[in-house]
Amino acid sequence: MAELTLVAETGRATGSRPARRLRAEGRIPAVVYGNGVDPVAVSVAARDLRSVLSTEAGVNAVLSLEVGETTLMTMARALQRHPVRNTVIHVDFQVVDPNREITSEVPITLVGEAVELHRADGILDQQLFALPIRSRPSDIPPNLEVDISELVIGSAVRVSDIVLPPGVATDLDPESVVAAGQAPRVEVAPEAAEGEEAAEAAAAATEAAGEGEAPTEATGSGEG
Repeated sequence: MAELTLVAETGRATGSRPARRLRAEGRIPAVVYGNGVDPVAVSVAARDLRSVLSTEAGVNAVLSLEVGETTLMTMARALQRHPVRNTVIHVDFQVVDPNREITSEVPITLVGEAVELHRADGILDQQLFALPIRSRPSDIPPNLEVDISELVIGSAVRVSDIVLPPGVATDLDPESVVAAGQAPRVEVAPEAAEGEEAAEAAAAATEAAGEGEAPTEATGSGEG
């Protein structure tokens, strides 16, 4: 995984008001921490941050963060976004050791075409969209491909079917379902639904009558 360079400025004031001023100037408040480094309040250019996070690696990109005269290997973690604009308003940079494993989540990409599933009007149900992994920072793959070509109704692709690159492992249950083939949904027409409800009501009435005493017919003898 390619390393990208990002310059961070130190000495920023903390608090919501200084943070708003920074964002108005096109900068994002951030914190650098981890791997024996005391937390440091910094800021980075919003445009540069968007650039380094827009590569194939996304948020799993390894960043060479220049903090003053020190260059640290980091990864962007805990991105906070604006609730409406979805822009990044704060970011934590975690210092990582290139020789030690870290945990990450890697997006899952479905490849291939489930021809038989489509022919049967089945439904493709993707249940897992990212896989938690363990690896060294440089071994994190940008994504993991899962082939769904053989998927049919009633079958599933599981975590055990994912081919992990060398140096990458996961602790997720191998039987966890990534994608499954589901039977088509049957829609009941309103007329049919009303008929079923009427039949159920009639059956319920019959059952209730059967639980009570059967009515007796009165017989009388008349004089001729």
